[in-house]
Amino acid sequence: MSGRLEGRVAFITGAARGQGRAHAVRMAREGADIIAVDIAGKLPSCVPYDSATPDDLAETVRLVEATGRRILASANDVRDFDGLRRVVDDGVGALGRLDIIVANAGISVPQAWNDITPETFADVMEINVTGTWNTVMAGADRIIEGGRGGSIILISSAAGMKLQPFMVHYTTSKHAVAGMARAFAAELGKHSIRVNSVHPGPVNTPMGSGDMVAAVGRAMETNPQLAHMLTPFLPKWAAEPEEVADAVCWLASDESRNITAAQIPVDQGSTQY
Repeated sequence: MSGRLEGRVAFITGAARGQGRAHAVRMAREGADIIAVDIAGKLPSCVPYDSATPDDLAETVRLVEATGRRILASANDVRDFDGLRRVVDDGVGALGRLDIIVANAGISVPQAWNDITPETFADVMEINVTGTWNTVMAGADRIIEGGRGGSIILISSAAGMKLQPFMVHYTTSKHAVAGMARAFAAELGKHSIRVNSVHPGPVNTPMGSGDMVAAVGRAMETNPQLAHMLTPFLPKWAAEPEEVADAVCWLASDESRNITAAQIPVDQGSTQY
């Protein structure tokens, strides 16, 4: 029995670990070959959690290859459009086509509003917004050239539907990603390319490592009544990366063939609280 993505190729950013790795492995299990990128190195100094490493990216390669699918992985910064374009061109040259884009790379920086600096605001916007735009622009015309349509999934956040307290820059960026998905959906629809945004709530990933928990705590102390704004309806507070990948893989597949310009929450109901 063939997988839901048999014969397709997916370009995934932020693929070294966490949600990006989960998307790559899940799509490979469904039959897709993978073009994977990750900075796999130092993130901006404002980021309080551990950076992904080349070893992390190598583990993604190992896990995808264990499914029997092909993967081309490289260390690239999504802020580098020319670099992403070369990766996609090389990937299409080797794997034959492009059908799916998952713009997953992003950073999260907990800060009270008046602790955000121009430099920090710029870092978040450049990676989360410009980096997402770069990702789509590096590959969309390659999907068009394939002539079979395709699916582009932009990873936003619960903060892109409601808001995330103590992250003005992150909330701004994730609302921008949601708007970007709808705008691309309008213009790419004539090529049978669907564009949707996915909005996870808390997810159990390395983004919670390092000083992240302490940074969230410090920010919450500035306004404790906002601490529970993203309270879920379901018993579990955090999803596993593989559970977000279930939704992303569905959006990549023909099972969602009539869904475009949608905002898909994977948030245990927290954006409604």
